[in-house]
Amino acid sequence: MKILSGISAVAGVVIGKALLLPEDDYREIPRYTISPGEVTGELERFVPAVQEAAAELRNLKESAGDMNSEQGKIFEAHLLMLEDPDFHYQIKARLESKYENIEWIVFEVARDLSQKLLQSDDAYLRERAADVADVSRRIINCLRGINRISLKNLEEDVILVARNLLPSDALGMDKKRVKALVMDMGSRVSHTAILVRSFGIPSVIGLSSAVREISNGDTLIVDGEAGKVILDPDRAVLKQYETKYRQDEKNRANRRHLAEELSALQDLPAETSDGRRVVLKANIEIAEEAAELGRYGAEGIGLYRSEFLFLQNGQASEEQQLEAYSRVVKALEGRPVTIRTVDLGGDKLLPGMQAVKEENPLLGWRAIRFSLSLPDLFMTQLRAILRSSAEGTVKIMFPMISGIEELEMALALLEEAKKECRRKGQPFDEEIKVGTMIEMPAAVVTADILAERSDFFSIGTNDLIQYTLAVDRGNEKVSYLAQATHPAVIRFIKQVIDSAHARGIPAAMCGELAGDSAVAPLLLGMGLDEFSMTAQSIPRIKELIRSLDFASCKILAEESLTLSSCKEIQALVNRWLKERFLRPVTSDFIAGDTVEPSDENA
Repeated sequence: MKILSGISAVAGVVIGKALLLPEDDYREIPRYTISPGEVTGELERFVPAVQEAAAELRNLKESAGDMNSEQGKIFEAHLLMLEDPDFHYQIKARLESKYENIEWIVFEVARDLSQKLLQSDDAYLRERAADVADVSRRIINCLRGINRISLKNLEEDVILVARNLLPSDALGMDKKRVKALVMDMGSRVSHTAILVRSFGIPSVIGLSSAVREISNGDTLIVDGEAGKVILDPDRAVLKQYETKYRQDEKNRANRRHLAEELSALQDLPAETSDGRRVVLKANIEIAEEAAELGRYGAEGIGLYRSEFLFLQNGQASEEQQLEAYSRVVKALEGRPVTIRTVDLGGDKLLPGMQAVKEENPLLGWRAIRFSLSLPDLFMTQLRAILRSSAEGTVKIMFPMISGIEELEMALALLEEAKKECRRKGQPFDEEIKVGTMIEMPAAVVTADILAERSDFFSIGTNDLIQYTLAVDRGNEKVSYLAQATHPAVIRFIKQVIDSAHARGIPAAMCGELAGDSAVAPLLLGMGLDEFSMTAQSIPRIKELIRSLDFASCKILAEESLTLSSCKEIQALVNRWLKERFLRPVTSDFIAGDTVEPSDENA
């Protein structure tokens, strides 16, 4: 079993078999020299190929239905690109200067244009590189008289796995048979993401390694809301997600009504009936997500996973980072944005890092260790974050801190970055808050020491559970042991919260556990100040918190801390929820169960 993490494009749970979409292999495009006298003949081949490609696009546009729909607009844009005089001029000019066959000329012109777009600081322009690739591929296929693999008439239900599904592939695919999409490239503003959202197909994008890890016929679980793909799940995880899938299907008809009902909570505080106020924030991976947070009632961003900016582009200059961070800060309109410095390494590798071989990458060169070993890269990011703080409320958070030495080193480099900004006259928030992520036992045990140099804590439960229990959740032989309600885990969480409060700083949580309805009362009772989660989870967590009283949650937390096993704690939490909450409560962490309301509360 292996878990791949990416970007949530469309929520939903799907279990099924993988269908791998082969990449276009440009090595198969013929390349040969022509004589000057053959240029006219090559142009005469080019014109009908463009006409054929245009006819295909018009058919696709018509199949999209409403000409003003997102689908119709995408293919109108492709037609305009296909008919662009400048594009045709570049083809003719290169043909007359290079004297190579027209297929190769089209490929080279499109490749150069795509590379220019990918280097843009504008995310919208970068995503248009896929459109250029789509149009050029269509012309080349027409020139060669070949058809790409058809997704139109599939014989069975599949989970489509691709490096980069082009817009025409998305529109032309059999949408009844393609139950989910898994894609290495893309962002929320890509045309493909727009299309799959309109189709309602659960999707995870920006995975970077799916086509390398997944083979045809592999069993996959796609969790669109969490932005993760589970390859070859073990029995326990499969059973858990089968339950989650059935519940998802059961509630599908009521989901729109529930969303409308919960939207009424958008501007209300996350406050218990007896006045305990907590903060609900969102986790994001890319800048484009920030614009959608308001409708979920997010009070800020508790975790901006900045490494996705690097993973999407291969690298990110200071100006590119500044543009992305500033866009997020401006979109939040004064609400705080916590930017985590890159958590690269481990299972998140840049192209140049592929050669790094580690026996245990999750215990190796990653996160703050990676950043401290590459001070130039780290300083570049720190300067970009500092400069973005001039636009609004920004906080910095360091990941995977194991002790005070690492924290002091990171803080020293931050001070150097501040000096450079001052020297260059670049404004930034001189009082910027700096927090520490608590993700390993060493940080928990020394939390009182770390609190002295931290403005806040944020508990990263995904790694904390893994490191506390010595469990690789991607290992099918031991993944069942990754229990969030293990007494060691909940005691560690309580210890971190208490250490933060003793120093007078807030304690947040940004791991997946923060968005779990069944665990929220327990965390609330422990005194957690801030919950940060996927934006879509905020309304239901807020509804739950507003239905509870803090005094009862404290009693629940106190009792759970006296229990000896996961089983006892799970039984206590399940019983407590069943007595109080009116809606069924699903959990990824409480034994894979759905807690149904009691009859008297139903």
